[in-house]
Amino acid sequence: MTRRLAEVAKYVGVSEATVSRVLNGKPGISESTRTAVLTALDVLGYERPTKLRGERARLVGLVLPELQNPIFPAFAEIVAGALAQRGFTPVLCTRTEEGVAESAYVDIMMEQQVSGVIFAGGLYAQADAEHEHYHRLRQRGLPVVLVNAAIDGLGFPIVAADDTVAVDQAYGHLSSLGHTKIGLLLGPADHVPSARKLAAFKQRTGQAKPPVARTIYSMEAAQAAAVRLIKDGVTGLICASDVFALGAVRAVRRMGLRVPEDISVVGYDDSLFMACTDPPLTTVRQPIGAMGQAAVAMLVSQVDGGEVAPDEYLFDPELVVRASTAVVRPS
Repeated sequence: MTRRLAEVAKYVGVSEATVSRVLNGKPGISESTRTAVLTALDVLGYERPTKLRGERARLVGLVLPELQNPIFPAFAEIVAGALAQRGFTPVLCTRTEEGVAESAYVDIMMEQQVSGVIFAGGLYAQADAEHEHYHRLRQRGLPVVLVNAAIDGLGFPIVAADDTVAVDQAYGHLSSLGHTKIGLLLGPADHVPSARKLAAFKQRTGQAKPPVARTIYSMEAAQAAAVRLIKDGVTGLICASDVFALGAVRAVRRMGLRVPEDISVVGYDDSLFMACTDPPLTTVRQPIGAMGQAAVAMLVSQVDGGEVAPDEYLFDPELVVRASTAVVRPS
């Protein structure tokens, strides 16, 4: 007990006596101090006193699939800042291959009485993945916002970049440069954003089976997939992420070709340092600033008792032209 008082007092910056008064429900403590003490208990992993457990902490879970892709840390920074401005403490939860699973994080967050959860790039975007933990959140009535396309039927508001617009922008750009043999590098078949990009690509090309390669989300896998498309004769590549695009650039070079002189490459995200690659990457920018702010606003509205329709709110991406695309070379 003494150790708990000391740690919480140090974390909050108050006396142990003040912490004790909060835990025992004594009067004479400001609401801000009381909230800070209770939040410190949650952050430090201590259970609240029984009479206080029914109160939801001002913690918000932020669940990300990884941190290696720079788009996710950038999004986390935006969301964390927006939450802090509204008096919430973000709790970052990152899935790992052999570590804590997304469903396990959900169990932990519910035990900690979090105010809500924002998911970005979660299992909700994979049709063949496990989704039972989302249904548990729904049954509990916990405020949730999903970022980017999800499977149907989950019943949560969704903030997403418009995949159709993204493909239209990339395809239109390559077409304007004279490319007629354009390939698409996508994620797995059950990945909802990839499925949307494929549908848009088919519509633009007018082909039932346009040049498409699917792979897992890694630079090495993208490199191998890009080789297949290049061998099929494409001169332009639209990639479903900047990481894919960097794998494609590597593939082009290892085949003895050049970007953009032989093969033009377009990425997706406009994540950190894409203006500093060799060559600087032409990409479709996700409006993560606006999306992050919207996700936080929707979550806080739910926490405050407001109603947010479980609809999908689409944001237009923006084509950023750099040096990885050029006019197609004559055959």
